[in-house]
Amino acid sequence: MKYVLLAAVALLGLTLVSPGGTDATMPWVDLISRPKPQPDAQMSYGADALQHVDIWLPKTAGKHPVVLMVHGGCWQTHIADATLMNYIAGDLRARGIAVWNIEYRGIDRPGGGYPGIFLDAAAAADALAANATRYDLDIANVVAFGHSAGGHLALWLAARERIPADSTLHAKAPLKIATAISVGGLPDLEAAQRAPGDTCGVEAVHLLTGTPSEGRPNVYRDTSPAELMPFATHQVLVNASLDRIAPPSFADAYERRAKARHVVLRRVVIPGEGHVELIAPGSAAWAAEVREIQRALHLPVETSK
Repeated sequence: MKYVLLAAVALLGLTLVSPGGTDATMPWVDLISRPKPQPDAQMSYGADALQHVDIWLPKTAGKHPVVLMVHGGCWQTHIADATLMNYIAGDLRARGIAVWNIEYRGIDRPGGGYPGIFLDAAAAADALAANATRYDLDIANVVAFGHSAGGHLALWLAARERIPADSTLHAKAPLKIATAISVGGLPDLEAAQRAPGDTCGVEAVHLLTGTPSEGRPNVYRDTSPAELMPFATHQVLVNASLDRIAPPSFADAYERRAKARHVVLRRVVIPGEGHVELIAPGSAAWAAEVREIQRALHLPVETSK
């Protein structure tokens, strides 16, 4: 499957560069035209072709620290798939960090609306615990890392312990995540339907959360990290100052809700870069994110050059 650049541009109402050619941010083509690293293994967690995980394993011996990675694309398979994250997954592998890069059925695929997309993400995450020994992965300190809509899912995976027992998404023993890093994320689904947060469209969120009903009047109580706070996982929100898809104001609003619930989270804002740079090796944003990942995994933290 391939990242469909034109579909993303059409959906988000963006151009690759501004009409005057003065857009300082990286266009998608600059990332996806690079040679794409490939994973070491792939495993299925379900019968659908989209229910799989790409596994990236360092060459070093011993148990590997691991990042559970979640791609974005407005929760829609025709916009993005897991291979969009190959560039940074390969970079982490070269640094001695394993990556558990999950794929899932988007809301535009059969079974991918509520609750399917969440059940997929949960099953893929729990498969990490079930297969840690097989792949020499250290799951004592798992970091969940998500980009854009994947930032929402990374935070949601970290908050699963808070899902009400009467929800179909409730799990008795979900994978424990030590740190969740949302980069250019959409952490508050209710806010994601109001301008300027509505970059993915109101209908996308409706398909994601499901329709309110008498038995489930609040569709955010088991789907939105903002509604599930407080949860024990340490949260890091990274944004790029020139990001037009998920600007820092999204994280600002989420942080206000966090503070109201006495939750302390870490904020990082990268000046002069945009949404693509957040998952582009060589960018200032990615260098900052690597440091956050290393810090979260208790590894030596690289200094800025």
